[in-house]
Amino acid sequence: MRDPFRRLKERCGGADLTHMTPGGCRRFRRRLTPLVIAGSLALLLLPAVGVADASVASPGPSRGILAGDVGGGPAPPKPYISTRMQAVRRSIAWSDMGSYNWASAAVNYVAATNSWMLDNSADPDGTYRFRPAAIETRKYFARALVKAFAPGAAVDPSIAFNDLENTGSFYKYANVAQQNGWLRRDGAGNFNPDAPVTMSAVHKALVRALTDRYPALNDAIKNLNSLHTAGGYSFEIPHNFATTLIGQRIYLRYNNADESKDVNPHSEMPRAQVAYSLYMAATAYNAPSGTSQNYTVNTVAAQYASMVLPHLGPKMTDVVQWGINYVGYPYIWAGEWGLDSPEPSGLGGQPVPGFDCSGITWWLLRQNDGGVWNVAPPRPYAGYDLPQRTSADMSANGNRVKFADLRPGDIMFYDFDHNGVVDHVDTYVGAGFSLDSSSGVGGVTFMWTGSGAYADNFTHGRTIVGTSP
Repeated sequence: MRDPFRRLKERCGGADLTHMTPGGCRRFRRRLTPLVIAGSLALLLLPAVGVADASVASPGPSRGILAGDVGGGPAPPKPYISTRMQAVRRSIAWSDMGSYNWASAAVNYVAATNSWMLDNSADPDGTYRFRPAAIETRKYFARALVKAFAPGAAVDPSIAFNDLENTGSFYKYANVAQQNGWLRRDGAGNFNPDAPVTMSAVHKALVRALTDRYPALNDAIKNLNSLHTAGGYSFEIPHNFATTLIGQRIYLRYNNADESKDVNPHSEMPRAQVAYSLYMAATAYNAPSGTSQNYTVNTVAAQYASMVLPHLGPKMTDVVQWGINYVGYPYIWAGEWGLDSPEPSGLGGQPVPGFDCSGITWWLLRQNDGGVWNVAPPRPYAGYDLPQRTSADMSANGNRVKFADLRPGDIMFYDFDHNGVVDHVDTYVGAGFSLDSSSGVGGVTFMWTGSGAYADNFTHGRTIVGTSP
């Protein structure tokens, strides 16, 4: 991630004015209640036909002095398993999955039905060890990628690595991964085979692999990596920003119930998380037209390929730049802290950096309180008057803005379960997109909120930033 503590080098002019543009949709959100929430919501993403399943959101325990918002969002689409793969499906008795049973379907697909991640021989009792908590290394991930997406690819003899012999067992996989831009050698010519893979590296490799099946993803990647406003202002983009964001939106991230195990873009990835990501990407790769996975990937590609933010004044330019640095951070119930330093105990001491929906709204907008909440600096702007912590409390204060009158810097409220109580909030940035944290996609994204379920369940907005310089 580029240094989030730097102030922007330049400002763009223009008023903070824009209306929503037509487009897709997505989502369903969290409830302020200590119960498990389940719901179902048909999610229209673009003007095309498609349905996503509803999610089940589980709140964490209350921490510290602050409440949180229970996160939801569309559940991952059902992974597509072809008739042929169903016929060859086999299972293995794993001896070490334990608390990682949430990944069982993925592990069976990538290491039993397929042998992409079957990296250990059977033990004497006939069981296998998957090592779900072990950190995956680049050489093993390269091998899994090539087996899954390019099993017949030829080696390019012109590609060499200073730290891999061309006669070694992993050379072929590193070579093909380099050819395809999935995993690249460093500036010194090393592949670093035993280095861990990070979340952003996994998303990059898998999203890049999917471009062969979904060429429109290339346009989305290119556009996001040069994210800009209609006035020509270009934002500073973190490493692997585009593929991290797209990976989130196509459900490559598993959102753990044990939030201490959640990952951010810089986290070293345990094998269980890698297996889940590979499973979702490989099934999407093979999903034919008309399936929910195929529809999801095509919709996400179309949304981001055309994403251009409106003219933004200095205030919102700062807010958006700050928010960009936290795309891909995990959904954490009652989470509002994004620094590596521990969250102050007075705020609850969350287990890892991350945010729920009202937490990311605080992180973007709330001013220092002179007590436990002090994030500016390093945030390069002072923030605004927003003391309320939950979406319901935020919605009960301030002015009320109609959907058609939303401007960048307004916060948007939703009532997804139609009980008359606001249950979600995010920050509008223009052109139909909001900075949002959802448990459905596992964390912070630029989410399309311009039409569909978000617009349908919108209650009102509230001006926070305003349009003055």
